[in-house]
Amino acid sequence: MHSAGSPLVRLGAWVRTSLEDPVLRALVTATAVSRIGRGVFFAITVLFFTQIIGLSGTEAAIVLAVASACGVLASLLGGWLADRWSARRLTFAFELLGAIFLIGYAFVGDFVSALVIACVGNFFDTLGHSSRSAIIARGFSPDKRVNARAVLRTITNLSIALGAGIAAIALAIGTAVAYRSVIVAAGVLGVLGAMALLRLPAHVDAPARGAVEPVHTETGSIDTAASEQSARESRHDWNRRSPWRDRRYLLLTLLSAMFGMQFGVAEVGMPLWITTATNAPEVTVAILLIVNTTLVVIFQVPMSRGTHDIRTAGRVTMIAGWLMAAACIVYALSAGLPAWFAIVVLIIAAVTHTFAEVLSQAGAWGLSFELADSKRAGAYQGVFGMGFSLSALASPILVNATAIELGIVGWIILAVIFLGAALGIAAIARRAAAPGVHNS
Repeated sequence: MHSAGSPLVRLGAWVRTSLEDPVLRALVTATAVSRIGRGVFFAITVLFFTQIIGLSGTEAAIVLAVASACGVLASLLGGWLADRWSARRLTFAFELLGAIFLIGYAFVGDFVSALVIACVGNFFDTLGHSSRSAIIARGFSPDKRVNARAVLRTITNLSIALGAGIAAIALAIGTAVAYRSVIVAAGVLGVLGAMALLRLPAHVDAPARGAVEPVHTETGSIDTAASEQSARESRHDWNRRSPWRDRRYLLLTLLSAMFGMQFGVAEVGMPLWITTATNAPEVTVAILLIVNTTLVVIFQVPMSRGTHDIRTAGRVTMIAGWLMAAACIVYALSAGLPAWFAIVVLIIAAVTHTFAEVLSQAGAWGLSFELADSKRAGAYQGVFGMGFSLSALASPILVNATAIELGIVGWIILAVIFLGAALGIAAIARRAAAPGVHNS
C-alpha cells in the first residue's frame, strides 16, 4: 500500500491528469507499445550480432557506430521535414518504417546485411524521434511541454524495462530461433505503436510555409502586387529564422551535447570501470541500472516541474552539474575497495548520477523549447537533437580515453567537463532571462 502523499501516488495522479490531453494520450500510447519492442532489441543486440550472426566484437561495434552516425543526420533532417510537411503523418511513416526494418534484423546473416539494416532502421527511428519533438513543441503550451517530455521519458523507461524482461526469455533459451522470434515480436510492437500516432490532431502540424493572407485594396479586391510582396517578405523571414543563424541556440546545443555525454558514463564507463578497476562483482552493473531506472521513473516528472521557466531551467542545470561532477569523483573512489564497500560506494555514485541525469534533462528540455523560434520549431528541435546524437557517437570514445584509461585523473577530467558545460548553460539561461533580452 502506498500512502496518499508517496512519490508513486503523486506520479500516477500527475500522469493521469496529463493524459486528458489528446496529443499526449496519443504519444504515450505509441511510446508505451513501441518502446517495449525497443527494450527487447536493446537487451539482445550485441549478443545477437556476436553469438547468432557470428560477428566479431569489432564488427558489432562498427555496425552500432555507423548506425549512430546515420542518426546524426536523421536528427537534423527529421526536424527540417516537420516544418514543411505534416509532422504527425511524417512521424507515423518514420516510426512505421523503423519498426519494419527492426523486423528485418531477424533475417540478417552477415556483417553487410547487419550494417545495412542497422543504418536504415536507426535512420528512420531517429527521424521519427526528431519529428516527435516538433509535435511536442507545437502541440503543447509552454508550461506543458517539459511535463509532456517528462511523462514520455517515464513511460519510455518503464516500457524498455518490460521489453528487457521479455528479451530475457530469448537469452535464457539461447537459440537462433528464440532470438529471431523476439526480434520479430519487437518489430510488430513497433508497428502497433505507430498506429496510435494516427490519432494525433491536425494542430500539431506546422502552418504552411510562407502562408500569408492576401492584401486587399480599399474597394475590397485583392492587390496582387502587394500580396506577392508580402509573400516574398514571409519567405525571407522564414529563412532568417534558421537555427543555424542563432548563435545562442547553437552554443546551448553544444554545451547540452557535452553534458549529454553523461549517458556514455552510464552505458560505457560504469560497466567497464566496475569490471576492470573495482572488486565489485559484475552483477553490480545490473543493480545500478535497476537503481537508475527506478529513480528516473519516480522522479523525472515531479522534478521537471517549473523548468519551462528559463531561470528555473538554468538553476536545475547548475545543480545537475555539481551532482554529476560529484558522481564522477565517487565513481573513481570505488577502485581498490573491498567488494561490499565498493558496491555501496558505486550505489551512492549511481544515485547521484541519476539525479544529475533527471535534472539535466529537465533543464535541457525547458531551454531547448523556450529559446527556440516557435515558427521554426521543427528545425530548432532537429538541431538540438543532432547535438545529442553527436554526443552519443563521441561519448564512448571520450569516456574510455579518460576514466577507463587514466583512472582517477580521467574521472576528474570528466567532472570538469560536466561542471563547465553546466556553468555555460546556466550562464546562457541567466542572460536570456535578463530584463530587456528578446526571446523568440
